[in-house]
Amino acid sequence: MGRRPLSRRAFIRAAGVAGAGFVLYAYTPGGTRQAVAAIPGGSLDPAALPKFVTPLLIPPVMPRAATIRLKGGKPADYYEISVKQISQQILPAGLPATTVWGYGAVRSANKKGLLIHNAPSLTIESKWDRPVRVKWINDLVDADGNYLPHLLPVDPTLHWANPSGGESGRDTRPDLAGHTYVPVAEFTDPETQYTSYTGPVPLVTHLHGAVGVGDESDGYAEAWFLPAANDVPAGYATEGTWYDFFAGKASTSFDATWGPGFAVFQYPNDQRESTLWYHDHTLGMTRLNVYAGPAGFFLVRGGPEGEKAILDSRSGRTAVLPGPAPMEGDKFPPNKTYYEIPIAIQDRAFNEDGSLFYPDSREFFDGATAHDPGFIPVTDLSPIWNPEFFGNTIMVNGNTWPFQVVEQRRYRLRFLNGCQSRFLILDFADVVGVEVWAVGNEGGFLAAPVNLTATNGNRLLMGLAERADLIVDFTNVPVGSYVLGNLGPDEPFGGGEPAVGGESDDEHFEVADPDTTGRVLQFRVVPAVAPDPTTPPQFLTLPPITPLPASTVTRPLALIEMMSMSWDGPAEALLGAVDGDGMPVHSMWEEPVTENPAVGDTEIWEFHNFTADAHPMHVHETTFEVIDRQALVTDEEGETEPPSRLVGDPRPPEAWESGFKDTVIAYPGEVTRIKARFNHPGQFVWHCHIVEHEDNEMMRPYRIGPVQPGQPGEQV
Repeated sequence: MGRRPLSRRAFIRAAGVAGAGFVLYAYTPGGTRQAVAAIPGGSLDPAALPKFVTPLLIPPVMPRAATIRLKGGKPADYYEISVKQISQQILPAGLPATTVWGYGAVRSANKKGLLIHNAPSLTIESKWDRPVRVKWINDLVDADGNYLPHLLPVDPTLHWANPSGGESGRDTRPDLAGHTYVPVAEFTDPETQYTSYTGPVPLVTHLHGAVGVGDESDGYAEAWFLPAANDVPAGYATEGTWYDFFAGKASTSFDATWGPGFAVFQYPNDQRESTLWYHDHTLGMTRLNVYAGPAGFFLVRGGPEGEKAILDSRSGRTAVLPGPAPMEGDKFPPNKTYYEIPIAIQDRAFNEDGSLFYPDSREFFDGATAHDPGFIPVTDLSPIWNPEFFGNTIMVNGNTWPFQVVEQRRYRLRFLNGCQSRFLILDFADVVGVEVWAVGNEGGFLAAPVNLTATNGNRLLMGLAERADLIVDFTNVPVGSYVLGNLGPDEPFGGGEPAVGGESDDEHFEVADPDTTGRVLQFRVVPAVAPDPTTPPQFLTLPPITPLPASTVTRPLALIEMMSMSWDGPAEALLGAVDGDGMPVHSMWEEPVTENPAVGDTEIWEFHNFTADAHPMHVHETTFEVIDRQALVTDEEGETEPPSRLVGDPRPPEAWESGFKDTVIAYPGEVTRIKARFNHPGQFVWHCHIVEHEDNEMMRPYRIGPVQPGQPGEQV
């Protein structure tokens, strides 16, 4: 492409001088960093929002539509779940409601089942080895059955779903030669100008962390579908390139029929007990669709490595974890107390009318405009896509800065970092007397409990899409109110330590705004109402980890970010391979599969990071062991200097990364190694979970096993 990898630190330094985009700091001639602005966003000032006045919503359980029998008679849970546009009170009471999208059940076999759409949505509770089948419905239509346009600006210049391109142009980067981008307000001539996409919205749901799922049920980015609206424009593609192929597989594999506006997916649930979550995964639109609201928890319980296999080391008997959690049929609002709570942390920005704010121009990030230097096709810059986005408001389980009443006892809190680009460092330091233990991550329980209070200063780093299963002990916390903090930065994360109580430097980064994004939620501690029956975490013997077999292949892979040829800023983020000389070689989304494990193989994947950002890397279909990380030769900016060359000794994974994961932080200037086993054939993806990166080329298809007869784009 004739581009050089972007120096992120150099770019932030240059952009900071102009005070543009999300950058919060300028640099003096001597190199000293100075704060220049609050985090930009919409017209609603987050500092002025009342905080800790809304009780934390504990998501209820999604009702099942039926219990069905599969081939051979095995029972399965069946759900019918749609995405609708709703009005939701996200901001504190008295302020305007917000229009969002949310998942919700449309049918319940139980009369007590909650037919509620919410953002985030209700939790799907599942049992180990009991399959779950879901009819996912795109219901983004109005009361008359006409399609609803997107709530947010859709960039039509990316390699994206592109329904308006028809069957021949869907899932492509449109050819806009001879056209010029103009903002909507200036648009006059459709023959020579183009603007954001305002047509019907494509969706496809991915169950993040599902293992052993067929590729037809994984939410492949090109298997999207439009709503069955009355007014889909003539010539539009109503399904993605892979939809029909996967519909045929679903029919053959489990007798499911797909149709206009829906698809039916099936999850085997034979993986370890773990915390999964579901969200949209449409090509080139994930950042927008997820930001609009649709996401929810999916919990797998039971099995030989589940909660019942945890022992109390004092007695050798089954240990007791904090509970209960919400159950299907519980009232809403609940009339019982929960001691196991899922907590989804997301960052957003709002306007004064309550509406979501998301940038409608690349100008937000670094000042690039349609007039200077111009956008695609005049330059290589997309007009609306922003390389990262940092919301200036923290939202937890669908409300801004809520509070949760907790007793002086132990709780099980399942955290999810559901932000756009923001790395979190959860900080319990303000909670006097608390003790925090990590017992699980994305792939289930750890090898052993990790005392974060003793070893990590009551802090936990969480990359995008990572989950943390924590036992938080409030027993010795005095009655009162305490804030869970966030020490992650309000800018791209590149590793290092937070500059708490001191100046930032090369080793320490500026922490989140202590008045806004540096606060997550409030705990209001009250006396316990009864003795705590749970096992203290130090006495938990977690289920043993069965190591993966020896690897047969090692794949050196490259994480790359490319500088624009016409502007001092990034044009896109990319993935690729490291060649035999140690040089990064990028591949675009549409290029042929280059990662092709054989069925049953165990492989080591090495993520060589050639950028200045840390990237949370997610591999669909499998979970993996984190093996180690090792330094690479870096340049004066601290970025990997091609060719990739190792320095020093590898360092082991963090204690809370033991067991199995599905997302791992790959730091700049390092290679991060994982080991995974690929047991189920099909077409899947691997990508960065900074969703702005994922939507602009930092995602690649990979295939387990041979090409499938009839699959799109390839011949056997």
